[in-house]
Amino acid sequence: MQVKSEGRVVSITRRQFVGGCALAAGAAAAGCTSHNGDFSFLTPDEAVTLAALCDQIIPADDYPSASQAGVVRYIDLQLTRPYRRHQDAFRAGLAQAESFSVRRFGAAVVTSSPEQQLATVRMLEQQNRRFFELLRKTTMEGYYGSPRHGGNRDAVSWRMLGLTEPPVRGRARYTFSEKP
Repeated sequence: MQVKSEGRVVSITRRQFVGGCALAAGAAAAGCTSHNGDFSFLTPDEAVTLAALCDQIIPADDYPSASQAGVVRYIDLQLTRPYRRHQDAFRAGLAQAESFSVRRFGAAVVTSSPEQQLATVRMLEQQNRRFFELLRKTTMEGYYGSPRHGGNRDAVSWRMLGLTEPPVRGRARYTFSEKP
């Protein structure tokens, strides 16, 4: 097969041509993926910072922490849907937490000790009340809410509270008897 390249004719085999097409298709597909990895809104750095902050609100004990229960995924999904209006507040709040942690402790939030992470959360509570309230609210929603919204992985908080999974509205199981 002959292909024109840079104004001259080049001979290539069919195998080289097909291989080149496959390589180009792979590169195009890679370019179409999200730069955020598994997240719709958050960057990977923002996600690990958020996980560390959420884990200070609901830490692990006999049950998983907030991040282990999927709260970061829940918040990420909500920021692309009903909480879209809070995107700027989350970006600014996470950046503020990182900046504070680096200035005060010389380390990013995620690499700070749990005590330092708690100090960062307390700073947010005092200096950026709006973001702190959003963080606390969405962490609680993600941990205790329905798993169908992206958080409460494996209904962990419901099991912790001794609850059976509540039925989804409109899908209740009925037992019918033949007599009314």
